[in-house]
Amino acid sequence: MDNYYSLLGVRHTASFQEIKKAFREKAKRVHPDIAGRQARAARGIAAEEEMRALINAYEVLSDESRRCEYDRAYGRFVGTYRFDYRTFLREQPEDAASQAKLIFFELFHREYDAALAVWEARGGLAFPLEKHLEREDWMDCALIMAEELEKRQRYYEAFMLLSALVREERRRPYFRHFMPEVETFLKELIRLRLRAAVDAETYLECMEILLELRFPPKDEARWMRSMAETLSGMGDLRAAQAVFREAIKRDPCLSKAMRLRRKLNV
Repeated sequence: MDNYYSLLGVRHTASFQEIKKAFREKAKRVHPDIAGRQARAARGIAAEEEMRALINAYEVLSDESRRCEYDRAYGRFVGTYRFDYRTFLREQPEDAASQAKLIFFELFHREYDAALAVWEARGGLAFPLEKHLEREDWMDCALIMAEELEKRQRYYEAFMLLSALVREERRRPYFRHFMPEVETFLKELIRLRLRAAVDAETYLECMEILLELRFPPKDEARWMRSMAETLSGMGDLRAAQAVFREAIKRDPCLSKAMRLRRKLNV
């Protein structure tokens, strides 16, 4: 669990104005758009992660109720960690809540292999982390897990975690400033990785999940076109025609896709 006061470089008793000033000064040094092209090229993903941490710290500490909740939670965390929190959780393998917290703990300490081992032992995607962690912890945990799974070419599991995150963010925002990055991550996963990693039926199921998440019409049209191509390849011409017609309704420019139109006789 990050120490937000240390991240911003302020005292525990800092006022709102001190927190705001510290955030702005730190942001100027790490934000890609402010620091400039050279800083962005030099620091890359590390700068983005640092900026994300700064914004999260600022949003919590600048809100009185969230700050009080954080102070209590961090106090409990530090107190627990002194008697080896990791060992404490590992010694409770039958307790689902303890194992969920262990996964979260390992991820935030960059022990990715250990976190995935616990997650897999509990059933992977079938293990309902959201039932055993605080909402914000679950969302952070799921995002880190998805990033690690994508690196390991486990694209379907990464997709399922990301789509669940987007659904929850639509319901009640948490990531806010970084949600476009999460959505881009999901879209790139679909565009570059997913289709070749799963069978046709699973791919169609994934596309149906996407269409439930309320993305812009052009995005939906692109995915529906892909669905139509997949259905056509499976020999279900009627379903492919119906899906492609719906895609054109969302993006009339797809009517120019003459090769697919001739194939589907639309």
